[in-house]
Amino acid sequence: MQNKDLAHAFKLTGQLMELHGENPFKIRSYSNAAFRIGRLDQQLSNVSYDDLESIDGIGKSVAAKIVELLETGSMQFLEGMVAKTPVGVIDMMSIKGIGPKKIATIWKDLGVESVGELLYACNENRLVELKGFGAKTQEQIKKMIEFRLSNEGLFHFAAIEGLANDLLEELRTLLPNIRVELAGQVRRKCEVVDTITLLVGDASVELPELTTGEIPVRVEVLQCPAENFAWHWLQHSADPAHLSKLNWENEPSAADEAAIYQANGHPYIVPEMREGRSEFEWAARHSTDDLLTLENLKGSLHNHSTWSDGRHSLKEMAVYCRDMGLTYLGICDHSRAAFYANGLSAERVAEQQAEIDRLNVELAPFKIFKGIESDILNDGSLDYEAPVLASFDFIVASVHSNLKMDREKATNRLLTAIENPYTTILGHPTGRLLLSREGYPIHHEAIIDACAANGVVIELNANPLRLDLDWRWVDYAQNKGVMISINPDAHHTDGFHHHRYGVFAARKGGLLRANTFNTLSTQELEAYFIQRKA
Repeated sequence: MQNKDLAHAFKLTGQLMELHGENPFKIRSYSNAAFRIGRLDQQLSNVSYDDLESIDGIGKSVAAKIVELLETGSMQFLEGMVAKTPVGVIDMMSIKGIGPKKIATIWKDLGVESVGELLYACNENRLVELKGFGAKTQEQIKKMIEFRLSNEGLFHFAAIEGLANDLLEELRTLLPNIRVELAGQVRRKCEVVDTITLLVGDASVELPELTTGEIPVRVEVLQCPAENFAWHWLQHSADPAHLSKLNWENEPSAADEAAIYQANGHPYIVPEMREGRSEFEWAARHSTDDLLTLENLKGSLHNHSTWSDGRHSLKEMAVYCRDMGLTYLGICDHSRAAFYANGLSAERVAEQQAEIDRLNVELAPFKIFKGIESDILNDGSLDYEAPVLASFDFIVASVHSNLKMDREKATNRLLTAIENPYTTILGHPTGRLLLSREGYPIHHEAIIDACAANGVVIELNANPLRLDLDWRWVDYAQNKGVMISINPDAHHTDGFHHHRYGVFAARKGGLLRANTFNTLSTQELEAYFIQRKA
């Protein structure tokens, strides 16, 4: 049992206790334990009981429960809480925006015991009169349920990428001397996937059973004649709107996909871009060779450390980044308004910057740039006064609070931040969380145009749960002369590897390496920051 499983068990216990009105002190104990366990680097399965008790925030009682989970795979107290709670009520607790107390009210006052019943209750306007709810809360709950239901059966690309590659290797092993390739959404690096598609270059071979594990994603294995593999591979690796631009009577036995494009009078278009948007017009202006690749990135901007809510120290983040072959790190811990994330006070900003100065001497020529993820406040202003803002090399400005805005409010809030002379990069512009939370609506053209006018870079947040800026706006941005920064928003060292998902999304949008901010060298970036601040 991994730490994440232990943390989930403690979190669920705390939630169920709150649902049933248990002792607040005990609830807090379980919730705190879940938080602590989730942030630990060392797996608790490798820690002795005595050492467990000594871990900050664990203690004797929690340690005993951890041992019980590790030895038996379950926790008797949790099982008891689950046994007296309807399965549908537990499922309701996964809906964003409503905590255990509200779930308890819905369950006990309305007799609602499932997500489906809750949606029906919203449609029947039954939540309006409940204490602590009202029409606005009811509408928000309804939207969250509808959003969740519409996404069932969908997965983040990062969640199924490993399984897709495993299936590919398994099929290649079981079908030696037969060409097998990934196709479909996975090959196109779609940010959300519902099907893993594999293509087998033999129309008559009997297909073996595949092992899909615990991920309930749909898997389709298609077959085609070996001599027509390229023709079929292209057909199953593109959106129908893309395929409509090609004449499928030409070269069905072409040696490769490039030959099919050539026969149709088009340059080769990479699989990521085959979405039926403007990729053919893009290809008429640019060379595929100029597309951004992971190897083009020189450094990593927008990352967090233990100074705020990160899991690793500033030095650990820098050394890991350096050992990956990158030449600089931009540290952007949370600003003071993000109190829930241990945001930095002005005094702590100065302390962190002093540490950066020491590390830059120790780790040279590797460079740590002094950044901050400054909250964009309700009125669009940046967190901190001007003297503090001026102390940073660069500033990522992001919205983290009061996300429920209409398009005009959200757009104006961002525009004010973009026009602030201290803003260097606009962070995750819509605040979306794929398959979980729709971003606040914005006028994308107005935001991008304002970034162009004010020399502000736009982040493509590479966390696979965000991928925000959406790739569909990448080419518009670069056509306006706006640079895009592929930022992992790493909160631990493994987070640096999220760069690849940002690159996949950027390539879908046709991002050129020449328009990518963190392809600049350390010296070029340092000069840019100095000039920008001047």
